[in-house]
Amino acid sequence: MSPRRSYDQYCSAARALDLVGDRWTLLIVRELLAGPRRYTDLHADLPGVSTDVLASRLKDMERDGLTSRRRLPPPGAVYVYELTSRGRQLLPVLQALGEWGQSELGERRPTDAVRAHWFALPLLRALEGEEGLVEVRLEEGDFHLRVGAEEGPVYGDGPAPREANARLQLDAETCAAVAGGELRLLDAVRAGRVTVTGEGTLAKALREA
Repeated sequence: MSPRRSYDQYCSAARALDLVGDRWTLLIVRELLAGPRRYTDLHADLPGVSTDVLASRLKDMERDGLTSRRRLPPPGAVYVYELTSRGRQLLPVLQALGEWGQSELGERRPTDAVRAHWFALPLLRALEGEEGLVEVRLEEGDFHLRVGAEEGPVYGDGPAPREANARLQLDAETCAAVAGGELRLLDAVRAGRVTVTGEGTLAKALREA
C-alpha cells in the first residue's frame, strides 16, 4: 500500500484534509453513515467512481482508522465496511459542508444522478432538536432517519425497520428546497407540500406546529 500523501503542514485543518481531502472519501462516509455496506452497494450508490478508486479509498480509510471491514456470519458470509467511532464523528462535518453548499444546489441538471437517501443528512439537519424514527417517502425511493441518534447509523435505505414515530411523504422538489434552505420543513408541512402521518410525538409536533 502506498504511503498516505500529506500536506506536511502543522495545522489541524491540513491534517484533517490529509485523511479526508481526497476525491470520494467524504461521499463514502456519507454512504456509511447508513450503517454497514457491501462493496457492491457502495459502488452502486456512488455513480461515477471507478472500482479501483473505490477500493483504494476504502483501504486508505481503513488504514487511517475511519472505517473497518468485517465478514457477516452465515448465511450472508460477505464482507461489509462500516465507520469507526472516529469516522462517525464526521457527521457534523458533512452537515456543515452541505449547509455551506446549499446555494450551489440549484435545479437538478440532466447529468445529475440522484438517490433518495442523499436527502437524509439535510433532513436530519431540518429536524435538529427532535428525536425519533422518521420514515421518508419520495418517488425516487424510501429511506428512514434516526433523528437524535448519538451513535450507530443515522439513516437507512428503505422503510423504517419498526413502527416510525412519523412518516413524511413529499416530492424531490420540496425535499431539495428544504435541503437548499429555501423552505423550512415546518412551512412545507403547513403549505401541504409535506404530508405527515403517524401517531408518535414527533408526528403530532410537526402537524401542530
